[in-house]
This record gives sequence, structure tokens and C-alpha cells, in this order.
Amino acid sequence: MTAMGVSLTRLAISRSRLIRWSLMSAGFIFVAIALVGLFVPLLPTTDFLLLSALCFGRSSPAAYRWLTTNRLFGRYLRNYREHRGATLGTKIWSLATLWAGLAIAFYIVGNPWVGLALGAVGLGVSIHLLKLRTLRKADLRELEADRAR
Repeated sequence: MTAMGVSLTRLAISRSRLIRWSLMSAGFIFVAIALVGLFVPLLPTTDFLLLSALCFGRSSPAAYRWLTTNRLFGRYLRNYREHRGATLGTKIWSLATLWAGLAIAFYIVGNPWVGLALGAVGLGVSIHLLKLRTLRKADLRELEADRAR
């Protein structure tokens, strides 16, 4: 069985029960942080979802399958991981919330050095987002059709 183009039988599931439980717990913690990251600009949602996929992939094929086929996260992960891109709406939302959050943080803190650091982080994240391939709905339908064949 495959999820996101990766064979679940090829994932190296840990033999240690303690490690499996630790990785599964970490995976759920990363999913929770990713959920918060949908609304808090400085938390990178995609990174935490990818970390949770890694943890689940090493601990539980069922949890990995749940994450990668989940109606909330599955498409988001698939676009980023398989197609190396994001939709225009995702990019716009991400950039708008990023800079709004940075502006609010700077206003609250008021320290110019913190503002400079926040600006550097915002610039780096913005460059990364803008360099991602912009996925269009027609492209996604075509890629999904190719994947189904």
C-alpha cells in the first residue's frame, strides 16, 4: 500500500516498543503544533507536518496513513512533498499571516533589534514561499490523474 508515493512496507518501523511509542507521541505533538501553526505565523506548519510524518513512518503505518490521507493535512502534505509547491491561495495566506504576525510581535516588543531579527526571519520564510512552485488547480488534477494510473 502506498501513501504519498512512499511504500508503507519500505518504511523502517522501529522494533523497540518504547521507541515506537515515543515516536508516535512526538508525531501527535508535532501535529498539534502544526495545527497551532495554521494560525500563528512564526510556527512553520509544513515543517511540523513533515516531522510528524517522519515520526509516524518510523512508528505506526496506521498513523502515517491517517496523516497522509487526512482531508485536512493530506493534500497540503502531498502538494509540498510530491509536487514541491503550494497553491497561490496557500502562498498568499501564508505571507499575509506571516507579516501580520511579525508586525504585531514587533509592535508588542518594540525593540529595534528584535524587529531586525523578526524581519530577517520573515524575509527568509517569504523567499522560501515565493520560490516554491505555484500549483494551479488544473495542474493538480492532471498530477492526481497521473498518480492514479
